[in-house]
Amino acid sequence: MQCLGLNHRPTFVYDYLQPAIQAGFVEMTQPDSPRSPTQKYRLTAKGKEFLDKEVSGDTK
Repeated sequence: MQCLGLNHRPTFVYDYLQPAIQAGFVEMTQPDSPRSPTQKYRLTAKGKEFLDKEVSGDTK
């Protein structure tokens, strides 16, 4: 949220986080406990590949 400059958690979750999870770019660290207060998220291999392409400017 901080990297995107967002303060409103519901907007972040529904407009950014959930679509990224559904697209396979992000995954939960505790998928069996989605509402856990210690839940974190990490990039998947697909997400890392996408990010690398965006940073390098590769349009292939």
